[in-house]
Amino acid sequence: MNTDDHVPSGDFHDFEPSLDAVRREVLRGLSERPKRIAPKFFYDETGCRLFDEICRLDEYYLTRTEVRILQDNAAEICAVLGPGCRLVELGSGSSTKTRILLDCVPSPAAYVPVDIAREHLLRCSARLSRVYPSLSVLPVCADYTADFRLPDMPGAPRRTVAFFPGSTIGNLELPEAELLLHRLAALCGQGGGLLIGVDLKKNRRTLERAYNDARGVTAAFNLNLLTRINRTFGVCIRTESFRHHAFYNEEFGRIELHLVNMAEQTVRLNGTEIAFGRGESIITEHSYKYTVEEFETLAARSGWTLERLWIDADHLFSVLYLVSQYRG
Repeated sequence: MNTDDHVPSGDFHDFEPSLDAVRREVLRGLSERPKRIAPKFFYDETGCRLFDEICRLDEYYLTRTEVRILQDNAAEICAVLGPGCRLVELGSGSSTKTRILLDCVPSPAAYVPVDIAREHLLRCSARLSRVYPSLSVLPVCADYTADFRLPDMPGAPRRTVAFFPGSTIGNLELPEAELLLHRLAALCGQGGGLLIGVDLKKNRRTLERAYNDARGVTAAFNLNLLTRINRTFGVCIRTESFRHHAFYNEEFGRIELHLVNMAEQTVRLNGTEIAFGRGESIITEHSYKYTVEEFETLAARSGWTLERLWIDADHLFSVLYLVSQYRG
């Protein structure tokens, strides 16, 4: 790591899952029927770079639409967040959208980026610290779908606001999404906030184009999962035998990402033999789409009340601000 990108260890909170824990989870997923690999494992260094590239694609409306909503409504959003808030971003990545908020939110108490990609997190946090030298940046390496602790601060913030952009909530099955929202309500505490991006249901063509770009960047991003498993665990999956497949499942209201195997092969992981049949699919992501009413109902079951809502003119995407009703 470049020393210019170094974050002092005292400001870094590391809850990164152990290699053994990751191996067990990957093995468990590949032993299921159908096989699965959790989408959180997309984000190694290569995966982070490819996802940043996806966000710039013409077909991928999600990022530019959410950014436009945040930019067009930044003053109103930041007024809702209020002064002295501790902003906790889940799956912070390059923190690009966060800068829109940091440029106008009054006197933030701290910014806490939470991400599972350790090196990428450290680099981006260090760069953000240089751009905002008076801001307390407290990175946390963690799987945000599991329990993690917020860093201690010298003084109590006026409120804690979780920032969860990108409609990443859609990557969770409905019981998992409800559990995460409940945990966030407890993490932020009563009166805390959640600023969340939620992709809206729309026509099949727009949805499927977003996950099947002409340049094949999303395909490379998907296939990198297998490359990462090979590199990390010394497995010899023939990645060239797999094809990216993404489609909208209207019955469940979700985009499904699959890796489809085109030739039989068998590999060993941690002493366990794993067979991939011809035509067999590995599920790598479900991306649920919601109506505003559907998401508001889900959030209410998890301890949140909708306070503000922003939607683009084409009704592609929504940004919601919810308030925690958690009472301990």
